[in-house]
Amino acid sequence: MLRAPWLATLTAAALLPLLAQAAAEQQFRSEEGTLTVSTVADGLRNPWALAFLPGGKDMLVTERTGNLRLVNAEGKVGPPISGVPKVWAEGQGGLLDVVLSPEFGKDRTVYLSYAEEGSDGKAGTAVGRGQLSEDRARLENFTVVFRQQPKLSVGNHFGSRLVFDRNGYLFIALGENNQRPTAQDLDKLQGKIVRILPDGEVPKDNPFVGKSNVRPEIWSYGHRNQQGAALNPWTGKLWTHEHGPRGGDEINIPEPGKNYGWPIATHGINYSLLPIPEAKGKHVDGMVDPHHVWEKSPGISGMAFYDSPTFKAWDHNLFIGALATQELIRLQLKGDKVVHEERLLGDLKARIRDVRVGPDGYLYVLTDDKDGALLKVGLDGDA
Repeated sequence: MLRAPWLATLTAAALLPLLAQAAAEQQFRSEEGTLTVSTVADGLRNPWALAFLPGGKDMLVTERTGNLRLVNAEGKVGPPISGVPKVWAEGQGGLLDVVLSPEFGKDRTVYLSYAEEGSDGKAGTAVGRGQLSEDRARLENFTVVFRQQPKLSVGNHFGSRLVFDRNGYLFIALGENNQRPTAQDLDKLQGKIVRILPDGEVPKDNPFVGKSNVRPEIWSYGHRNQQGAALNPWTGKLWTHEHGPRGGDEINIPEPGKNYGWPIATHGINYSLLPIPEAKGKHVDGMVDPHHVWEKSPGISGMAFYDSPTFKAWDHNLFIGALATQELIRLQLKGDKVVHEERLLGDLKARIRDVRVGPDGYLYVLTDDKDGALLKVGLDGDA
């Protein structure tokens, strides 16, 4: 049977998007089935974090170089959103985490963490907030709600992740600016988790409120460089993770007022292969042992609990990006205990900076590169 030329052209045109999608999707083996990986967007400059906007299709993405961008459901990357603060984009510094206010539907408020330069050329982590305009082109009325003091970094260990808990408190996970002893100094904000109200005020029930020579913002201390934090959806507790030096990456469940050891208690050594000068061992009295530790560092960044019904095989799993080993780590949980670990996406050879669970139940992963990408990861046949 002969077909009209226009029908053949129409059929081919209709198939093009499907062929492009099939070509773009990659598949990899995993213990729980075949992983499907597709590129949502690329051309991102060292993307660091993402946050889904209401509706579950569009998202905000930070680039460490200083831009906040809108990426829509079709993968179109928008121009830089104006109104973002000036950032110190040196070394590991720049524009870092992004989270939405728990009341975003009412106040349209977006929180950003970033490296901020001080008067002496050193920098520290700052957190601010602004209102996303209705056309999503700018942040309005941006104000700083937190500053890490003193500013000590010359390019390293800013942290930082932002998490709101169920009561609306804002937790900020901070690095120690590569100044090891400061993680134990309670008059400084390096190597700490801080807990503040959305406007930057200090909650009256913070563990060190009213104590002399102690910063009242502090929730816990003795941390190195925290680049992952998430609220456990089943318990409501904050989980964080941090880079060790050479060895000793760890997960913690930070409790108020507790000391998590760095640099006195650590499973790692210096990159020079010499011991950490302040270290007294892996376990030190009065300091909390890691909830989970890697003796060989994957270089962890980003963290997401899987609590969606979309892929049942991932139920009660925790996903963490790995920069050094260029993988996505899947941890199977039984209660709070890690009972199994699997390394995924190693064939991509990509530094994974952040991972989030989308409203559709897929994992959304950012790769850290000058030409970074936003990837969508699922399980074939389990949706």
